[in-house]
Amino acid sequence: MQGNILIIDDEEKLRSLLKRIIGLEGFNVYESTDLKHGKKILEKNEVDVVLCDVKLPDGSGVDFIQQIKPHHPSTEIILLTAYGNIRDGVQAMKNGAFDYIIKGDDNDKIIPLLYRAIEKVQLQKRIQQLEKQVGKRYSFEDILGESRLIKNAIEMAKKVAPTDATVLLLGETGTGKEVFAQAIHNGSKRSSKAFMALNCSAFTKELLESEIFGHKAGAFTGAMKDKKGLIEEANDGTLFLDEIGEMPLELQSKLLRVLETNEFIKVGDTKPSKVNVRIIAATNRDLQKDVDEEKFRRDLFYRLNVFTINLPALRDRKKDIAVLAKYFLKLFAAKTNNRIKDMSEDFAEHLQNHEWKGNVRELKNIIERACILETSDKLTITSLPFELQTNLLLTVHNSPFDLATAEKLHIQKVLAYTKGNKTEAAKLLNIGLTTLYRKMEEYKITF
Repeated sequence: MQGNILIIDDEEKLRSLLKRIIGLEGFNVYESTDLKHGKKILEKNEVDVVLCDVKLPDGSGVDFIQQIKPHHPSTEIILLTAYGNIRDGVQAMKNGAFDYIIKGDDNDKIIPLLYRAIEKVQLQKRIQQLEKQVGKRYSFEDILGESRLIKNAIEMAKKVAPTDATVLLLGETGTGKEVFAQAIHNGSKRSSKAFMALNCSAFTKELLESEIFGHKAGAFTGAMKDKKGLIEEANDGTLFLDEIGEMPLELQSKLLRVLETNEFIKVGDTKPSKVNVRIIAATNRDLQKDVDEEKFRRDLFYRLNVFTINLPALRDRKKDIAVLAKYFLKLFAAKTNNRIKDMSEDFAEHLQNHEWKGNVRELKNIIERACILETSDKLTITSLPFELQTNLLLTVHNSPFDLATAEKLHIQKVLAYTKGNKTEAAKLLNIGLTTLYRKMEEYKITF
């Protein structure tokens, strides 16, 4: 059992001591001398447990809990104090602290406490993952699009679904690889059994091995009981391994054994277990290149590459953008209880002109955001994030110095500020109402 620990304490000697003790247990340790820097570490890294001093130069550890828990609900916080204070202890627990201990007196409690906190974090992640599995069940009917590229991908997926063949899904981030994996599972004879999904880039090597293959009690410090891995949870069903290219080489050999013999060995076990599971893998990496550079096992690549489906980027299936946008509009308008029924022509045009580096996921997020913020019954260009409006307009006019671009953007900003009130907007712009209407028509601004 490993995890990421953040120590926030302005006492250098104590911080160094804790880092050494915790590091010897195999944990990855981050350090910070104050709350401000600690927040930055939390924003950039996946931290499981925070060991935080109560009194710090820039604030209180008790108050810090309330600040970070809403943004990092799975992270557990253990408070450290030089002086026991019942009131602070009670408030810390109310704010969501995992525990509250006294420096020096409770030093021998820190390691056991860390293991209990890590176990709780892993349980929470497991629950979230299982909740995801019993959520939306995608079928081929849920994959929208009229372009030739997406139709070809769907046809290939439909052909391989009834078989037990291993499938490799290739495509950029956000192209819908997990949706395809679920559709293949639900189109197979295994559809009544479990579909389990795991992102291989979300765990350290040790945690990933335990997540996939499970472990026996006593396999490592903190392994108090046997744990089933996802490969066992998915027995008779399907295991979807996303970002397979990020799997460490040592674990690739264990996965290869499953594909070749239908056997696996749990961490800490000596005898193999049998399993009947279909593997669907996905990656946005060039696996052939990784094989040539010895970053990915050649034999595993050939076992995974039995049936490959390339999922197209959204920019290569432009005609599907409107279809997807209307679907997401209907979905999120209903979810947010908003009365939005349509999108303006310039809104749709801007969607067509965007590069969509984040693919379908990016489009989905932008429509959801627009539905939350829009107060009228139609999405307009001002419903888009401002940076997206700017980038798209610059693309259309091919110059950041184009006067029309700047004027159009400014008029849209003012109209957004007045919530579409043209009379008020004209006053703020210091132009006549007739002039405003003429410019709105010239720039095709709808409000």
